[in-house]
Amino acid sequence: MSSPRDRGKSSMESSGSEPPVTPSRYESQKRRDWNTFGQYLKNQRPPVPMSHCNCNHVLDFLRYLDQFGKTKVHVPGCMFYGQPEPPAPCTCPLRQAWGSLDALIGRLRAAYEENGGSPETNPFASGAIRVYLREVKECQAKARGIPFTKKKKKPTTMEMDGGREDFSSSSASPFGFS
Repeated sequence: MSSPRDRGKSSMESSGSEPPVTPSRYESQKRRDWNTFGQYLKNQRPPVPMSHCNCNHVLDFLRYLDQFGKTKVHVPGCMFYGQPEPPAPCTCPLRQAWGSLDALIGRLRAAYEENGGSPETNPFASGAIRVYLREVKECQAKARGIPFTKKKKKPTTMEMDGGREDFSSSSASPFGFS
């Protein structure tokens, strides 16, 4: 049985008589994303080696991807700004959805370290990337009229009744001790 780390390696690399392991959907997508980002860096003028990549290159890549987006993001001047389901078409731009960008960064962050990059120098883990993603999320939420608020923990039964339980009907504790 191969470990998750061996997943996706060719049959030439596997040992003995193990059949080749088909990479998971996540691993395949991660490899595709990594190759796409590498190609993006090579296409820059001048080309940027991965060792010189920083968070600014990542931010430029995310902005570049917007042109291929499929999510309508209304601009503040649009009459449909703030409406979750506008009744008619408009000329607002199509962008990458926040969730897609967030997932992409997660995969690239993992791929960077799997390809020999150090966690300390990982450009995908930069604070600037987190800020950018937060801004995209808030902007898209406002454009759709959907407030993004942090989910609050649901209170437990003990918290809802003030942490007190009524044991007057029996002298037993709630744990079955007397």
